[in-house]
Amino acid sequence: MKPVRWWAICWFVGVLALVTVGAAGLVAAQQSAEYKVGVVTSLSGELAFGGNVTKRGYDLWADTLNKAGGILIGGKRYKVRLIYADDQSTPATAAVAGERLITQEKVDFILGPYASGTTLALAPITEKYRVPHITGSAESPLIWKGKFKYTFGTIPTVTIIAQASIQTLAQDVTPKPQTLAILGIDDAFSKFAAEAFRTAAQRFGIKVLRFDIVPEGSDYTPAVSAAKALNPDIFAMGSHEKAAIEMIKAAKELKFNPKAFVQHYGMTTPDFRKGLGKDAEYVFGTSVWTPNLNYQAKILFKTPREYAAAFKARFGSDPDYTEAASTAAGIAFQEALRAINAAPPLTQAQKDALIGALERLDLMTFYGPIRFATSGDYYHDNAGLQPIALQYQGGVTVEVGPGKLRLKAPKYPTPPWDKR
Repeated sequence: MKPVRWWAICWFVGVLALVTVGAAGLVAAQQSAEYKVGVVTSLSGELAFGGNVTKRGYDLWADTLNKAGGILIGGKRYKVRLIYADDQSTPATAAVAGERLITQEKVDFILGPYASGTTLALAPITEKYRVPHITGSAESPLIWKGKFKYTFGTIPTVTIIAQASIQTLAQDVTPKPQTLAILGIDDAFSKFAAEAFRTAAQRFGIKVLRFDIVPEGSDYTPAVSAAKALNPDIFAMGSHEKAAIEMIKAAKELKFNPKAFVQHYGMTTPDFRKGLGKDAEYVFGTSVWTPNLNYQAKILFKTPREYAAAFKARFGSDPDYTEAASTAAGIAFQEALRAINAAPPLTQAQKDALIGALERLDLMTFYGPIRFATSGDYYHDNAGLQPIALQYQGGVTVEVGPGKLRLKAPKYPTPPWDKR
């Protein structure tokens, strides 16, 4: 028997220790790996109200998913980490912010901005770097007509949604309104909301007396005064919530009291209620989601009511459809990642495969079905949801139509300012 050489034993033990430590480190690295999710949205500037709407929706997705352990890929769970970039409510900053997230933060995919203008600026950047991008908010049809391969959206275009309140007023109240005046803001979302009101009015036989598009941030009093002079039955505002608040305040100041105020998006947000107080009462708006819908799901939140309860527990307010759609955008990514079995960090081939998985997605969620169009004018938009007309009644929004979607009768006409 040969004598044991102590130097050989020490060498073997040392190598074993290094291998063990290295393997443990590798396992630890694999277990601690996470998806880096870039988020571009408006956290300051004119659209900060809405930017925080998207942030609440994205945050609730990430928090809930991570508490559940993360996304299950190949028998392991991977958490997500949101990395925010403030677009400061401007398209140019949105593009810069997106490029920084991609080139410096090396994010795996991106959750997109609140506004359509900033989304239209970000989409060419995600296209250039071939990074998947879903917006949980933007509604301009220009996004989908651009046919960006790497950009998707969970909310139908405003040209589909915004008509529901006009349809309800045309079909579900007596006497039917006969005339309408429209004031819209000149941005990629708001002017299409205004166009949708005009299209719906023409479709349902309501005469359009005036159609104005004005710059954002301007003094809206002259345009509101011009509408008042024509005494329309309906005054429709194509705008985000901040401009709508200012228009309604101008109307009250001018004692302009049409039979219905109509706004598309913004009237469901806490800031709209806070900004107008009791003057938000009777305002009509539209949505594609409310907690009262009967969807049944198996991913993160089983029903709209369960989602609403979790949201209120987290943020102290009721969710609106943009918050729900932003959470649903995260769910779309997580299910597409599971479908292609892609663990982080994603390679370029996996990012490209993720696009195909998103195109094939056919999900039922608490928000409703998610199926992205793969051709036509709504390319990569989740365009199949049912628009719902809402109205403020008793300090909350209620579903008033159209038709069978009504849970409460619409209140029409709106009482005079001094009798509310």
